[in-house]
Amino acid sequence: QYSRCVIVLIALATLLLVCMASYHFLSPKVPFLHPSLSSSLGQPQTCSDPCNIVLVESIPEGLQFNSSTAHPSIFQAWLALMNEARSSVDIASFYWTLTNSDTGTQEPTAEQGETVLKRLAQLSGKLSVRIAVNTPVGRKNDDLRLLNNSGADIRTVNMRDLTSGVLHTKFWIVDKKHVYIGSANMDWRSLTQVVKELGTAIYNCSCLAADLGKIFEAYWFLGASQSVPSPWPDRFTTRYNKDTPLQLPLNNTPSRVYLSSSPPSLCAAGRTQDLQSILSVMEDARSFIYIAVMNYLPTMEFSHPKRYWADIDTQLRRVAYEKRVKVRLLISCWASTQPLMFPFLKSLASVYDLKSKLDIQVRLFVVPASPEQKEIPFARVNHNKYMVTDRVAYIGTSNWSGDYFVNTAGSALVVNQSSAPSSETTVQSQLRAVFERDWDSAYSTPLSQHSNAKDLC
Repeated sequence: QYSRCVIVLIALATLLLVCMASYHFLSPKVPFLHPSLSSSLGQPQTCSDPCNIVLVESIPEGLQFNSSTAHPSIFQAWLALMNEARSSVDIASFYWTLTNSDTGTQEPTAEQGETVLKRLAQLSGKLSVRIAVNTPVGRKNDDLRLLNNSGADIRTVNMRDLTSGVLHTKFWIVDKKHVYIGSANMDWRSLTQVVKELGTAIYNCSCLAADLGKIFEAYWFLGASQSVPSPWPDRFTTRYNKDTPLQLPLNNTPSRVYLSSSPPSLCAAGRTQDLQSILSVMEDARSFIYIAVMNYLPTMEFSHPKRYWADIDTQLRRVAYEKRVKVRLLISCWASTQPLMFPFLKSLASVYDLKSKLDIQVRLFVVPASPEQKEIPFARVNHNKYMVTDRVAYIGTSNWSGDYFVNTAGSALVVNQSSAPSSETTVQSQLRAVFERDWDSAYSTPLSQHSNAKDLC
């Protein structure tokens, strides 16, 4: 009787092992069997790299601020990244216009863009240079042809066919340890006197660069396959997101960091969608939300037929009402501003009543232009795309209308250093100073119910 029981137990154990093995091989996509997603069950991921982060800006010629807030230029950051390059440079970009010939101009300040192009061409013959770019419209791009002839590997991504959008991302990865991400396109106008930009350069941060590299590799994959996989292969998954951020030191300050991406169809497992990132940052705010973007529209800006899209707009109204969070929006006002923005912004700005502790305010930022500067196409505009709260810094690459989060490829860096002592300089405090400098400047105009695009922009 005892022997029979032992035999039965052995048989049951064997059967259980066989079932477990079969389940493992037949169901490889079950989350707890994925090492790449193990952080969702384990401790937050940490990184010991000595990461150094620097805010960088392009300030148009003629803008004078009554403020000591200033940062290195984006041109300086790009040169520094190229000088650091020893093995590889990966660039994700919307378009390339780094020379006067690209824009049909004769501006001396295009020299900075031409310097970047020349340096990249030199690097292309010495190390790996890869460029993922939105499929160009019209004639072949001279900048890309030069780089390709110099040895760069270039893939165009036809986002129009893939998602009905564009590849709008703007970032660099150098030697898999240095990165740039921000609003500046590969455009000489983004480096000099013409367009106001903001981004960040991060040095000696291989863990963060590796995660941004997964977003680049997704673009690189799309450039070859011209189809969007569903689901994305495991190598594109990430451990770092809004729920399990990467923990690392930024400028020796303990930080929680992650990268978000859009559109949803390009987000592999574990990646926080960019819209969810924005809504989460707003939800996390306790006292204020400051936003500086070129365009703000609660619509699908480029869709036909017209569609209303109120995800961000509703969240702003909700946190202003339910949490009494102070909201400030600084929106660009220039020759290409859509008049349609004004009624929507006025509606948002009408949520203001100090007695009820409702405090949403909107201002327009105008970059003045001389008659000569007005001749430069698509110039003299505040092109920033960031948000800062009392707890978090968000630096993105997208304008704020529905298409950019539903169809268009963008990315963003989210940094939380709220555990740092108040005496320390954080990314959040620096970005807040940039916003307040611009908000209080002579180039900022309060939006009133009588404001209109024709008079102001």
